[in-house]
Amino acid sequence: MHFRLLLSVSCFLALPAVAAPKNIIYMIGDGMGPAYLTAYRYYLNQGERPVQQTIFDQLLVGASSTYPDDDTLVTDSAAGATALATGVKSFNGAISVNRQHIPIGTMMQLAKRLGKANGIVASSQVNHATPAAFVAHNVHRRNYEAIADMYLDYRINGQPVADVILGGGTSYFIRDDRNLVTEFKQQGYQYAGSWQDLNQLTTKPALALLDQIGLPAALNSEHPSQLATLTQKALQLLSPAEKGFVLMVEGSQIDWCGHDNDIACAMAEMHDFAKAIAVAKAYVDANPDTLLVITADHETGGMSLGADGKYLWLPEVVRGVKATGRRIADEMNAADSEQAALARWQALTGINITDEEQQQLLAARGKEQKDLRDVAVRLVAKYSYTGWTTGGHTGADVPVMAYGKYSGAFRGFMDNTDIAKQLIRYISTNQTPKASE
Repeated sequence: MHFRLLLSVSCFLALPAVAAPKNIIYMIGDGMGPAYLTAYRYYLNQGERPVQQTIFDQLLVGASSTYPDDDTLVTDSAAGATALATGVKSFNGAISVNRQHIPIGTMMQLAKRLGKANGIVASSQVNHATPAAFVAHNVHRRNYEAIADMYLDYRINGQPVADVILGGGTSYFIRDDRNLVTEFKQQGYQYAGSWQDLNQLTTKPALALLDQIGLPAALNSEHPSQLATLTQKALQLLSPAEKGFVLMVEGSQIDWCGHDNDIACAMAEMHDFAKAIAVAKAYVDANPDTLLVITADHETGGMSLGADGKYLWLPEVVRGVKATGRRIADEMNAADSEQAALARWQALTGINITDEEQQQLLAARGKEQKDLRDVAVRLVAKYSYTGWTTGGHTGADVPVMAYGKYSGAFRGFMDNTDIAKQLIRYISTNQTPKASE
């Protein structure tokens, strides 16, 4: 099952040895293309000049291609995550299997074999495509229950691959046919089923499932800095690992906002992700034997700053939106009159719209949530001059950021598989870095 990966690792064992990073923090902003970084920079800016750099800008070292192993050139999250977790490209939908459906060994599986600890953090369900590709194998990303089962059933050295699992997904782990939470507890895992219980996780192995599917969108959440909080907890739990750890943190819902073409939602998720990166960077500063790498699996939505032929983008409009398009639609649909519905629009967006646009919103009330949501996010995009080309993914290159020990290995342009291969080298052996590092 893991012959391909273990063979590639063996190629480095005879090289002159220096101390590779003991710990690796791998952060993936799902759907986070270059325009998302630019938009976030201006989103944070309050009109000052010069515009200040964000943490993304400060850590930026290069860019990456993302194409899958087919003729589309546009990857989905599963194929993208497979490349980032294994160093091998596969087909869209694949969870760390190749085109012949043969499992490909992942960096976390290798780390476990070598005695390291592993953790995954996600704002989606923890068995979603990106985290799944680091832990499990499946021919299709939407086989969520089978993937959840593999989180427990697939063992290395008698243990599940991931020692720390934090995010959403209760509905996939507590089912009529199986209660994986109970089984994880029987294997010695501490468990938190709510934010209030999170502080009760004091040692690994640990599992926290904090919502039925994904966590609330950051713009709607009652828990500020939710991804940063989970990242901090994961680092606390993993730090005592004698041989170090590999931690993957996914800003999952950047992608979900991009699919909705919801710019306010996307910027809130970027802010949540940025705060998690700040936590990781602080950990590297306190623990220099750590490497932090940040990238994306693909770009979502084809976002542009400026639209309709105007040389203009208005982040103040985006900052004024207080809820996602989905929440706006739900609250307008729940209003008991048209006047109340329009009042909810005004309160949640602060955008003054025309009579014709008011009628467009009202005409979509009472239908599917998507109908009203689409009108709402389209109006926010119009008044902020945000462009979108698709409700899916694009083939755009994505940014690469790195910080800490041997971060210079990620400078310049590389393929997504090259990021994984470099990390696998560090996990597998103490290897001499390139002279440029």
